[in-house]
Amino acid sequence: MKRPMWLAAALLTLLSTTPARADNRFIVRSTLGTRALTQLCLLQSCTVVTAIDGTLNQVFLLTTPTAIDPTIFLTLLRNTPGIVNAQLDQVLSLVGGLNTVTTPPSSLTDSTPVNYFGTTVWNGYANQPASGIVHVQDAQTTFQVSGKGIVADIDTGVDPNHPALKSVLLAGYDFTRNQPGGSEMTDFTSPAPSPCPSCQPAIVNQSTAAVLDQSTAAVLDGNLQYAAFGHGTMVMGVIHLVAPNAQLLPLKAFHSDGTGYLSDILRAIYYAAQNNANVINMSFDFKTSSQELSSALDYLNKLNIICAASAGNDGAMETVYPAALQTDVMGVASTSDLDTRSPFSNFGNAIVWVAAPGEAIITTYPFSTYSAGWGTSFSAPFLSGGAALLRALRTDINQPLASAAIAHAQFVGADMGNGRLDLLMALAALPIGSSSPDYSVATAPSGATITAGQIANFSVSAAPSGGFNQTVIWTCTGAPVASTCTISPASSSMDGTNVATSTVSVATTARSTAPPPDKFPFAPPSPRQVLPIFIAWLLVVLILHKLKRRERARRLLSAAVVLVLLALCNSCGSGMGSSPPPTEGTPAEAYTITMTGTSGSLSHSASFQLVVK
Repeated sequence: MKRPMWLAAALLTLLSTTPARADNRFIVRSTLGTRALTQLCLLQSCTVVTAIDGTLNQVFLLTTPTAIDPTIFLTLLRNTPGIVNAQLDQVLSLVGGLNTVTTPPSSLTDSTPVNYFGTTVWNGYANQPASGIVHVQDAQTTFQVSGKGIVADIDTGVDPNHPALKSVLLAGYDFTRNQPGGSEMTDFTSPAPSPCPSCQPAIVNQSTAAVLDQSTAAVLDGNLQYAAFGHGTMVMGVIHLVAPNAQLLPLKAFHSDGTGYLSDILRAIYYAAQNNANVINMSFDFKTSSQELSSALDYLNKLNIICAASAGNDGAMETVYPAALQTDVMGVASTSDLDTRSPFSNFGNAIVWVAAPGEAIITTYPFSTYSAGWGTSFSAPFLSGGAALLRALRTDINQPLASAAIAHAQFVGADMGNGRLDLLMALAALPIGSSSPDYSVATAPSGATITAGQIANFSVSAAPSGGFNQTVIWTCTGAPVASTCTISPASSSMDGTNVATSTVSVATTARSTAPPPDKFPFAPPSPRQVLPIFIAWLLVVLILHKLKRRERARRLLSAAVVLVLLALCNSCGSGMGSSPPPTEGTPAEAYTITMTGTSGSLSHSASFQLVVK
């Protein structure tokens, strides 16, 4: 009995240990169980810190002293029976990118109090331009929705006393300190100021201007310790703007300097799932893939939890995570108030599902005040709030259904996914009720530009609702003349739950050029030109055979030859010296390709915009 008691005591000690930041950190998936993994660590000088996946007890955080080579330790782990996966923990950052404050919007100082779903907020926040662009109020009014369920935000935390948010905030959790409560105010060491509605906006970090008194602004501005302070409160404010009656779950996985461990993000994902979250917002991105991140998001998908993530702020077409995991996540790019891509926003259909406004977004800020933010961090929560509106219409909504509805967006150019978020269109596209089996159709991306002769590839998907389990047959219309539209597979068999996707390839024809030099330029004569040519040549033959005087024969022969040439030239038509025949289409011609899915008496369509240069 002594040995099991000793192991249990050791296990409790190890699980309560908080590792030093200097330790090597590993994310390990194991079937060994906590006890066997702990015994392994006793032999290999590692520490089992905690179960990352909450009650599942399959993924763990391990640490080793820095003296142990992490590469060698990873190799050891991966060769150990019962270890399914092992990877180094990563340090991620919210700070960086091309998103910078330009000119704070004038409406940021509009502190006129207005009632917003039972809470008093600033008018500049409730009625800002971005809200109108994505049709927040139109969607709320038309469909009588204001959000439902729990929206979790994995971030720096939140100001739990902000008057605009307080009534809908849940306690949350702080993974940076391993304690209940998702407050980011614990990171601010200076005395908290009182609200200052009469103050002018001050730039407090790279991407944020806030209405603060000058002493507070001076503490924050340029101080690396607070490089991301306020980020979580700002993101929560955007979610609340869209879905004011949804409950908000703050999950603090990042410090005020913007850094956070991947392991803490994974812990937050599993915590959200096991604490009844319906939507998870992830306003961060990183460039190194992670098998455990993918597994965690697959877990959320199976629980019908909808996820949104930022596309990143490097102004590049690059692969970032979690946005690239499009089966489980909708990536969000940033647009201006003029529906153009923000210069700082990443782009590319591999990471962007939709775009949303991300410039000068007016939102909540710690100390009961307001701010304006620039970045895809503030585009993603428009979608997350939209998912809470969708859930108010259908409590059984899942990621595929939400993605298909959100895909009904406003086209804003190539490489921007399905276009700019339109909540009115998204809510209208959501099939309501599960008693009538049906399906919805979406294309991705929403548009592309190619050169004639190239192939445009996109996908068309059918999302079932109400247990729809029939076969949908695809047809393609509107493609350019002389092109082919291939669909693979040509039909989709639905299983009542999962989205069925087909690949569509539109192969265009290259434009023709002038005839090659060695090609004979004359066109064949028409029937009415044959008789003159025959008579002329007959005249030549008679002259040669009947006339005996050479001089006269030569003159007549010359005249006959002229007649023959004239007859031939009349048949030139579009031959010598003419331009090549016109080709189908013109440069930069736009086509609307419509994909229609038909099943019995049901038929639904979605369009893809193709520009051929």
